[in-house]
Amino acid sequence: MVVDTNVLVSELLRRRGRQWLARSSVLLFASERVDAEFRYELERRLRAVGERGSVGTSTLTQMHAEALLLYRERVNILPAEQYAALEAAASQRIPADPDDWPSVALALLLDCGLWTEDRDFFGCGLSVWQTAVLYGVSA
Repeated sequence: MVVDTNVLVSELLRRRGRQWLARSSVLLFASERVDAEFRYELERRLRAVGERGSVGTSTLTQMHAEALLLYRERVNILPAEQYAALEAAASQRIPADPDDWPSVALALLLDCGLWTEDRDFFGCGLSVWQTAVLYGVSA
């Protein structure tokens, strides 16, 4: 299953998400673009949590370490050259946000679904899984 940046960061920052990812047998894949976005978004969201003061520094450090460890263990990053030839076909399937073509191209290449909460992916002709449904069927 190809995973989108926002759902990946969100779930890795939630205890529930980290627990699910640690025990799940679902194979997860991401594009190089998602890999770059993930690292930026994880830092940004952790900074925001820290600025709110709702979580202490040691907890933030632990969340960051756990998120990165699970990310490295569970998410397979595929190089762009493996799915670049599918850019045109993928872009046609996601006209509302053509910048997300790498995730669609990767899902086309792997013949698998997408895990996202981003409505731009709905109707792209691929199986799109929302978190609640994915967790429900894989419990």
